Amino acid sequence: MRPTDETARGLARSLLRSARYGSLATLGQDGHPAATLTSLATDSDGTPLILVSALSAHTGNLIADPRASLLIAPGGKGDPLAHARITLKLRARRIARETPEGQRIRRRFLARQPKAALYADFGDFSFFALGIEAASLNGGFGKAYELGPPDILSEPAQAQALAEIEEGAVAHMNADHAEALKLYARVLLGARDGAWRATGLDPDGLDLALGDTVLRLGFPASVDSPASLRTMLAELAAKARTGV
Repeated sequence: MRPTDETARGLARSLLRSARYGSLATLGQDGHPAATLTSLATDSDGTPLILVSALSAHTGNLIADPRASLLIAPGGKGDPLAHARITLKLRARRIARETPEGQRIRRRFLARQPKAALYADFGDFSFFALGIEAASLNGGFGKAYELGPPDILSEPAQAQALAEIEEGAVAHMNADHAEALKLYARVLLGARDGAWRATGLDPDGLDLALGDTVLRLGFPASVDSPASLRTMLAELAAKARTGV
């Protein structure tokens, strides 16, 4: 087990913030763990979010016992065990839709999973926030780390400050700075050219999407206000334009 450092924290946050799906393990009524595939998004601070049907076994399991585990393993070419993955120990909490928190979570989830709009408002579907209690990160062979919530989540006050302006800032970026978004994706992240759009932002980065492809542009340093966000985005755009 290696000492947790900034490289490990950055990898853990990137894996979580970039994920569109994961393997969710809940405790069945017979006492056996039950693993299922679920679509994912994250709240402003990085807390994993899921949208589940009352007809699904894992929903009943979470209501009966909120303890759960989530494996995020994007994989890649070659040996799957050579690629980074993270397992999160969680405690689920059902979200009330009519609250400001519920509205924010719905917006963020559908920004990451737009096709879920077809069923997100059905009466038997619910959003759950999966509170992180601990995590095990494997960055590849010989790279194992144990992490706590502060290693993975954004600082609460900063997350709250950005959450308050996120919707407007994302709309502004998409309407007025489409070229900068393309530069972020193509130059800074090495992605293909296209009409990339911002889907969310938080103190530690910007989320981009082109169809079903999603990217995470991590910030070199956390931002904690609209002013520092504007400065960060301008600096990154300038870096992308110069190719430095």
